[in-house]
Amino acid sequence: MTTTNLPYLGFGLGLRKEHYKEIIDTKPDVDWFEVLTENYLIPGGKPLYFLDKIHQDYPMVMHGVSLSIGSTDPLNMDYLKQVKELASRIDAYWISDHLCWTGLGGINAHDLLPLPYTEEAINHVVERIQRVQDFLGRQILMENVSSYITYKQSGDVTEWEFFTEVCERADCLMLLDINNIYVSAINHEFDPEDYLNNIPKQRVQQYHLAGHSDYTNYVIDTHDHAIVDSVWQLYKKAVARFGDVSTMIERDDNIPPLQDILDELQKAKDLKAEVTGLEPHYE
Repeated sequence: MTTTNLPYLGFGLGLRKEHYKEIIDTKPDVDWFEVLTENYLIPGGKPLYFLDKIHQDYPMVMHGVSLSIGSTDPLNMDYLKQVKELASRIDAYWISDHLCWTGLGGINAHDLLPLPYTEEAINHVVERIQRVQDFLGRQILMENVSSYITYKQSGDVTEWEFFTEVCERADCLMLLDINNIYVSAINHEFDPEDYLNNIPKQRVQQYHLAGHSDYTNYVIDTHDHAIVDSVWQLYKKAVARFGDVSTMIERDDNIPPLQDILDELQKAKDLKAEVTGLEPHYE
C-alpha cells in the first residue's frame, strides 16, 4: 500500500446523470466531482462516454456503496479489480466507501447497515480494510453512515470511538458525512459536537453535505432535500476544528436544476470563509 499526502481539492459536487450535458456545455465553477463507483463499472455506453468527457475538465474521486467492508462474506475481488481499473481510467484522487455492511450470503440488502461497536467487529473490519488497501495500492476513505438502530453488544462504546479505532488501526482515512452525524445524533440522542471533537484531525480527508427527511421524532438520510440550517451550523463547527477539508454536496433523489446545487456549494464556500476569515486556497 502507498501512503501519500492527498491534496485539498476545494469544493465539489456529486456527478449525476441529470446534469451531464449542462456540465459539458457550461463548465460550471466546480473544483471537482465525486462519481458513484457502481454507475461506471461497465464496459462501455453513455455513462462512460460522459464520464470521460467531464473528466477532461475536472478532477474526480470515487465513492462506492458495494464494498460491504463489515460483512462476513468474502471480499469481492472481481468488484475490487473493476474499482481499481476505473480509478486508473479517471485518475481518481481517492476512493471511498462506507463503514457498514450491505448484505450477507451473497444477498444485497441495498442499505448501509451499521455495525456493533465491539472489539471483534473492529478486528474484522480492520483486517478487511488492510486487504483492500493492499490490493488497490492506496489508502481508502471510510465514511460514517447514518443509523437508526443500536446493538446491545456495543455497550457504552460511542460511534466516534469505534470509527476512530477502525481508521487508526487500519491506517485509512475518513470521509466525514456531516449530515449523517446530525441524523444519527437526533436518532440516538447524542451531541453531534462531541462526535466532531473526538475525531482525529489528521484522518479527515473529505466532507459530505446533504439533505434529509425530518419526521419530527426521527430523521432519515434521504439526500432528496436541500441542506438544513442545523447541518450548515455543524459544518461550520467542523471547519473550525479541521480546517481545509475537501467538501462536496450529495443529491441522489428529487434532483433539482444544477444551479440550485451550485448555490448550495457557494454557501459552503461562504461559510468556510466566514469561519476562517480566508478565501479558499487549493494545492
